[in-house]
Parts: sequence; structure tokens; C-alpha cells
Amino acid sequence: MKSLDPQIEQKIDSWLNGNYDDETKAAIRKKLDNEEYQELTDAFYKDLEFGTGGLRGIMGVGSNRVNKYTFGMATQGFSNFLRKNYPDDEQIKVVIAHDCRNNSEELAQVVADVFSANGIYVYLFEGLRPTPELSFAIRELDCHGGVMLTASHNPKEYNGYKAYDEHGCQLVSPQDKSVMEEVQQIEDINDVRFEGVSKNIESIGKEIDEKYLDALMDVSLSGDAISRQNDLSIVFSPIHGTSGVMVPPALKRYGFKNVTLVEEQMTYDGDFPTVEYPNPEEKEALTMALNKAKEIDAELVMATDPDADRVGIAIKDHHDEWVLLNGNQTGALIINYVLNAWQEADKLDGDEYIVKTIVTSYLIDAIADHYGVECYNTLTGFKYIGELMTELEDKKQFIAGGEESYGYLIGDHVRDKDAIVSSVIIAEMAAYYKDQGTSLFNALLDIYLQHGYYRENLVSVYKRGREGAEEIQKMLKNYRENPPEQLAGSDVVVIKDYKTQKSRNVKTSETEDIDLPVSNVLQFVTEDETMVTVRPSGTEPKIKFYCSINTELTNRTGFDKKTEVLEDKMDTIIQELTEET
Repeated sequence: MKSLDPQIEQKIDSWLNGNYDDETKAAIRKKLDNEEYQELTDAFYKDLEFGTGGLRGIMGVGSNRVNKYTFGMATQGFSNFLRKNYPDDEQIKVVIAHDCRNNSEELAQVVADVFSANGIYVYLFEGLRPTPELSFAIRELDCHGGVMLTASHNPKEYNGYKAYDEHGCQLVSPQDKSVMEEVQQIEDINDVRFEGVSKNIESIGKEIDEKYLDALMDVSLSGDAISRQNDLSIVFSPIHGTSGVMVPPALKRYGFKNVTLVEEQMTYDGDFPTVEYPNPEEKEALTMALNKAKEIDAELVMATDPDADRVGIAIKDHHDEWVLLNGNQTGALIINYVLNAWQEADKLDGDEYIVKTIVTSYLIDAIADHYGVECYNTLTGFKYIGELMTELEDKKQFIAGGEESYGYLIGDHVRDKDAIVSSVIIAEMAAYYKDQGTSLFNALLDIYLQHGYYRENLVSVYKRGREGAEEIQKMLKNYRENPPEQLAGSDVVVIKDYKTQKSRNVKTSETEDIDLPVSNVLQFVTEDETMVTVRPSGTEPKIKFYCSINTELTNRTGFDKKTEVLEDKMDTIIQELTEET
């Protein structure tokens, strides 16, 4: 790129001539002098928008970057929204927390200052805290909203802003759009009230920690098994993130006495020096924990992402080899364990439910059906699970929920995925099955033997910058206009388009309505019950392909061969869909 678009030049000029600090202006001028036109285009071609995770982006200068101005404008817009929606409340209150990301502490103070300058009372955590504890605090302190500063599992260059409602759930439509409309009405940075009012800001910490930990204790289902297996050897890593604050004390309260921490990753560091990506979905991120487990012959490995809403685990398989479970496998284990415990305790009376997303394994639907518990499917994003929980509060009993991207919730103490409660329940599961003379892996095989062997895979194709975003939309348009007729030799029989909210039977041309909000998502279902979902990421510059297939598993000895067959089939399907990308 040899020059800048005139509109982008105009936007850059508004920053150079506006009420922005000298450091910001100097950084822009340096990029201009170095002719970094592609970087400047990406930084200014649009404003950060609320997606499935609120605001999220690369840190730096520009309207499409994370900085104190974009966060300040978002907070001013959120403040205006709160004041308009709660005009009769004597005092509007919010909670703010942040994780270990670079600049998070400073940005959290900016957010607190803007809220406080707008007359909103702020509870600001004294140090870094997990996302689920932020959700818990909103409910516990009877607040009107909250903000979590995190970029979840994204690379170190990113930071983000998750906005929450009064129920402790991330903002959903139409609230998220209403907040964005308020932000868009701020035409000048001078409209943002940056000067904080100290009397409107209160530091919180240990008292909320204790109440949150108490709430986690109420979720426990197998205390007797833990007491007999309290020496279960567990290796845990927060991967430099916030779960280091809460998971160790939570495991201790549950009664686990043999927990080994990966000390090199217990430091809170936004550069994540020991991993390439702080994402428990990536094998590389669990390398140090696995090495420690092999060294001490542990029985369970757990690691969480920076804001502690996702957890990845490793266990020993039937060959006594360490394997990483994917999010669907862990989710199926959790749901099966919890529902079985509720059934054994005679607590299932027909009013209970679980929730998952449309891209999460339909093995979970089969498990729920077995126990006679209703399973709801929502759009991708845990905020939709939280929204449904709020809708059904006092009507039905939420037991647990989850999504394939390693996020789960057991109990209704929060309205977001919770890696803290997930970690203690996963450890409890391991203790329970050990107490039964078996293991987590054998429990998973038992699920496959009973309900079918479901196998899933996710492939992401990155398309960065403005041109990449446009290319993703072209790809989706092409899939709609020219959908695949077959996948791995099996005819596509149903096409679900969540954008038009229609499900079409290819053979009969009959259509059914999809009772979910509009979303730019496509699903293709074949005659052999293979399902492929295509959707753009709401938080990263990529398009995702989710593949789910299943087959019958009649005995344990056939597992390895069935796995090989299913993996080959999934590879074929993904190649067919992505070969032209």
C-alpha cells in the first residue's frame, strides 16, 4: 500500500488535531513518517464494535485499536446507556475487574474514572481477578452492570472490554447495540468525562473472594469421594493468568491435598513468556504442565486462559499415555457426571435443564435426553447461555452448560463461563471415578458406548485487516449461493441459515423457522448425520469451520480404529470446504 484512503487520512488528522495526548500523536506521526500505511489503515478504517465478546482488539493508537480513548468512549457510551435505562434509581452501580494483560490495570482505572465522572458508583477490584468473579460480584453487590478488561485467550498484543448487564451476563442484543449507538453519538473525544471522582470509586477484593469461594462449595456433588481420594495428584497452571488467584484456594477448600503448581507460569505476566498463545485449546500451552505431570506421575492436568473462563485438561488414556481432551469431550464428561449425580440424589423432577451452543457436540443432547433433562441450544457465545439462564430464572432449574471452546458453568452463581468452578468439578470427577475403581478416560469411553462415538474438529482460516474482513463475507456469500451437495460422499440433506432463520430440507424443499436470533452462520447436515457449521469469529479476524461426525462404538477395543476412521473423514470434509479459501 503506497498511500492512504482520503477518509482514513481525515480520521488520522482528527486525532492529530484533537484533544489526544502528545504520546498518542507522536506514535501516529512516527507511523506516517515510516509510511506504515497498511498499519494505519487497519488502525483507523473503522471503530471497534461490540461483538460476541464486547470490544476486543490489538493495543495501539487508532479508532480500531485498544487504548484509553476507545475504552473511554465505550465507557462514556455505557454510562449514557445506564443513566437512560435506570433514570429512577438513586445510585447506579458497576463493578470493574481486569486480568493480567499488559495495560489492563491502567485501562481499568480509566474505565473507573469515566464511570465515576458520570455519577456512577464503581466497585473496582484491588488487583487482577477472574471473569466469573466479576459476574458473581455484579449479582452479589446488586449492581446495574460491569466491565471486565481482558482479551481472553488472544495473543499478547490484544486486550478487550467485556460489558455486563445487571444479571452478570455479557450484553446481548438489543443492549449491546444500544450501547454502541450511544458510543457512536459521541462525536468528539471532549464529550468523554475522563476526570475521575474518587469518592465514587470503592476498592473491593478479599470479602468478595470469600463469598465467591463459598458459592463454589455449594456446587460440590461428591464430597465423600474427595475425602477418600484427597491425594489425587493434580498439576495446575494458570498460564500466567488470573486463575492463579482463585483455583489453588478453591481446590484446597474442596479437600484436594496433592496439587502441584507449574511455578514458572504462576507469575502474572501479560507477555505470557512461557507460551506462544495463552490458550488452553492449544497443545503447546499445556506443554510445561504435561512435562511436570510426567515428572511426578500425576493423574490430572488442568490449565486455564488469562481471564479464567476456559479450562483445558489432560488425562491418561487406555494406553497410559497423556492425551488432551477437546472442549466437547470435557463438556460431555461434565454434563454426564453432574446429571448422574443429580439422578442418584433423586433431585431430577422434570424442571431442570442444561444449555449448550449449536456448534457444541450433540453427544451432550443425547446425554441430556437419557436423563430426561431438557437441553437448549443457543447461538455461539456464552452470553446467549447467560441470557437464557436469566430468562428461565425462577421458572426452571439450571444445572450446567458449556460450549466447545472450553467454557463451562456448573451451578447458577454466575452468568458466564467459569473455569474456577469447572476446575474443581473436573478434579472432583477424577476423584469420583478413581473412587469407583475407574478413570476419566474410561468414563468417556462408557459415554461413547452408551450414546455413540461423536468426534469433532475445528479449523480456523485467518483473514486479517479490512481486506480479510471483506473476503470472509465473500466466502459466506458463496456458501449460501453455492452450498456443497455432498460432504465426504454423503448427500447434504438439510441447510440451516441462521441469517435468514430458515432450515431447508434439500430433498423436499420444505422449510422450517429457526427460533434463534439472526446470526451469520450456516450449517450443513448430511444423510449420515455429519454436521458442519461455518461462521465468522466475533472476536478474531477468521472464519471457523466446525465439523461433527459420529458412529457406533460397540466395544472398547474398537476405539482406536474408529478414531482413525473418523479423523480421516473429518480431514476430507474440512479439505473439501476450505480448499478454495
